[in-house]
Amino acid sequence: MKAFDTGFIKDLKIKNRIVMAPMISNLANADGSNSDNLVRYLEERARGGAGLIITEYTYVDNRNARGSRNELGAYSSSLVPKLRRIPEAVHPYGAKVFMQLVHAGGKALINENARQPFAPSPVDFIGHTPKEMNEEDIEGVIKSFERAAIVAKLSKFDGLEVHGAHGYLIHQFLSPTLNKREDRYGGTFEKRLTVPQAIVDAVLAVTDFPVGIRLSLYEDDPNGWNEDYGLRIIESLRNLDYVHFSAGNFHPPGSSAPFYFPETHILPRLKRRPKMTTILVGSVVNLAGVERVLKSVDFVSVGRGMLADPYFAYKLQNKPELLRPCIRCNQACRELSYGEVRCTVNASVGREQNEEKKLKGEIEIIGAGIQGLEASLYAAKLGLKVTIYEKEDKIGGQFNKIYDTYKKSAFSPLLRYYEKALTFFNVSINTDSKYKGKGIYCLPPVIYQEPPESGEQFESNIYANQDWFLRIAEEKKIKVGKDSLNNLDRGRRMGYVAAAEAKGIEFVDSGEYDFRLMVNDQYDTLSAINLGIGKVKQFVIERENEFI
Repeated sequence: MKAFDTGFIKDLKIKNRIVMAPMISNLANADGSNSDNLVRYLEERARGGAGLIITEYTYVDNRNARGSRNELGAYSSSLVPKLRRIPEAVHPYGAKVFMQLVHAGGKALINENARQPFAPSPVDFIGHTPKEMNEEDIEGVIKSFERAAIVAKLSKFDGLEVHGAHGYLIHQFLSPTLNKREDRYGGTFEKRLTVPQAIVDAVLAVTDFPVGIRLSLYEDDPNGWNEDYGLRIIESLRNLDYVHFSAGNFHPPGSSAPFYFPETHILPRLKRRPKMTTILVGSVVNLAGVERVLKSVDFVSVGRGMLADPYFAYKLQNKPELLRPCIRCNQACRELSYGEVRCTVNASVGREQNEEKKLKGEIEIIGAGIQGLEASLYAAKLGLKVTIYEKEDKIGGQFNKIYDTYKKSAFSPLLRYYEKALTFFNVSINTDSKYKGKGIYCLPPVIYQEPPESGEQFESNIYANQDWFLRIAEEKKIKVGKDSLNNLDRGRRMGYVAAAEAKGIEFVDSGEYDFRLMVNDQYDTLSAINLGIGKVKQFVIERENEFI
């Protein structure tokens, strides 16, 4: 399969094989209605060449289905007028758009839904136990999916995806570890399929467009199901038009593996392609990954890669050297408990509705670390003639001091991107420069300092210092406070701990030792990206008249 061949899901023609994966955005309004920000966010990915866009998980009732704050909703026909704006925005670019429907079940937000969470069985959901669903609850959920499917159809979406992955309600019924029932809804493999099949049948009964399911091919949990079980599920469910394979339940890395794990990490676990249209997601961040996946399935699903660069598909086809890479850091894109969708390497994510005014003039940027490079690129895109001055003999700043081999490998494509992009925009770069004149000084706070060589106990959640822990451990045994890991998402934390422990580092409870380093949660080696852009914007606003 070639990335830019046309394809079909049921009888719906898709212009290419690249799908924007459903990702939580928190860009909708508090009542679940669509917003201007969400429309522009999705429109930009359609403009960027995606053949199919699947919305974030969209909750099917306003009782206890919602899994995140400001999640998109499809629980009432009153939402239809605003929802229609999504297909209206996407279709002019030749893209199709599916709505993904979800009930969060036991993972529903506690105390932020009208009712408390319920699940197939009252088992532990990472610290809380939901109520066990009764017959009335189950029938109500099936009706909710049916009603939401009608909302999607009235809103002129092109298809539907029911969310059966990542530990949400359909997944909960399918999972032997989460479904402990012994009635007609559990106890055997066939009975665990009863509710998911009923939901699929209810949705199909009220629609005439493609309907698929997102399914975890396997769970990463120690006692979770494997790929054989995942394939058995999809080969047993009836009447679906496609399957969208992801991975994971509670345990990381799930579908969004950080840089400690291989790219396209789900693909090797797919033993065979089911006899239906198949989409596969999982750490696809470049053309090589896209082509690797399309050797085995019909469509490739790209998530974080389209946050890093909304023009992912267009650039793969036309300007691959200018693709802004996802570095799989799992930082800004995973801060979704209370935040909106963001990306560490692309500060425009979630702010696509902001229009920038073109400018004329010249500007000097002092410092060619990530802050200065991004600030320079931003200024050049505004139309300014940019000159960068850097005291070192090469660009990159703190990136050049990264010691963690996994991180260095993942982050190096970002430096290559800046080199290509700044050349494209004719930015002049002067290295080995001691420039002290006027301009914007993009120099980060002094946070990258080698920890003292004496002593054996360290603590710091500054990412640069975490690198130094690995280096020091090459020479002597050290202890590191567990609070050093607080800023890392679970997948990245697991990968870093494995790499550190392999070097002999021992992680100990914070507070038990006299640690050598202070904890600092305000900065990291990538925070300069957003800081740099902010400084350029402020400078332009203050000096705007001089440029026009």
